[in-house]
Amino acid sequence: MDTSYTASAKKKRILTWHVHGNYLYALTQVPHEWVIPVYDDGRPGYGALGNKIPWGPNVREIPADRIKQEEFDCVIYQSQSAYETDAAHLLTPAQRALPSIYIEHDPPRPYPVDTKHCFRHDNGILVHVTHYNALNWDAGDMPTRVIEHGVPINPGVRYTGELDRGITVINGLKKRGRRMGADLFEWSRERVALDLIGMQSEEMGGLGEVPNLDVAATMARYRVFDTPLRYTSLGLALVEARLMGIPVVGVAATELPTVINNGQNGFVHTDKALLVDVMRQLIDEPELARRWGEAGRQTAMQRFNMDRYIRDWMVVIDEVTGSRSLASVDSVTVP
Repeated sequence: MDTSYTASAKKKRILTWHVHGNYLYALTQVPHEWVIPVYDDGRPGYGALGNKIPWGPNVREIPADRIKQEEFDCVIYQSQSAYETDAAHLLTPAQRALPSIYIEHDPPRPYPVDTKHCFRHDNGILVHVTHYNALNWDAGDMPTRVIEHGVPINPGVRYTGELDRGITVINGLKKRGRRMGADLFEWSRERVALDLIGMQSEEMGGLGEVPNLDVAATMARYRVFDTPLRYTSLGLALVEARLMGIPVVGVAATELPTVINNGQNGFVHTDKALLVDVMRQLIDEPELARRWGEAGRQTAMQRFNMDRYIRDWMVVIDEVTGSRSLASVDSVTVP
């Protein structure tokens, strides 16, 4: 990433956790210094970054038990366990009082509209990744913002649609069950040609995990992207598919209906039989699939581009820390 800013710009040192690798990669495109705590045992939220993703020089790992020796300008929590449990013994009282942000990646559970969010902080902001999530969480009097996804894409990978099949991309689908549409995927696969990729996808007859950097090229060969998700956030793989020009067909749930115009740039519905019919049509009509996919790409480039995402994050970080040091970034170019 090439970034230009004024001479007075000051990078902040931010502590956050490795919860969602692809999301963290996008977040660390924001031109600050990012510190990631790790444990050697690879416990959830503390696994090493590894080399599957091309992390930038502004990202540094530290042993989790050394957090107290570090200085930060801001803390960004990304899970309830980190905020409610881990912070109490990993951070000093002064560090816990620092300007803080909580990124909520999911809609509320177990109750869709009556669940209170855990984040309460005198100098904090709760950030949702979709407006749907923000609408349903009960955040009390906490300041909240919505920063929709931005996904770094490889401009050299574009939709070809050469395979007359659909593709679904979900990690751990069998274990995550109905909420993620496992039953809908199986029902649809009996009626239309569908492949599944993602961690543990072999458990459902899928093709297995695809390395992060190869997911885009893998998806690009399929005629249509199928999303059976009933209740979750807008998936990063779905956003990436739209940015490449893959037509999307899926369940009309959560944020998805706000980014699809039926018959123009994709198709969503609550009738599973109708969704299968549309997938069949797109598989049978490559030019229609290409036309919908290109319209979807144009929509996604406007809504989910990295320039917008980075600027949104700079504004919120400046807001919570009481600084405007990075507000004058002139240009951001993400490969």
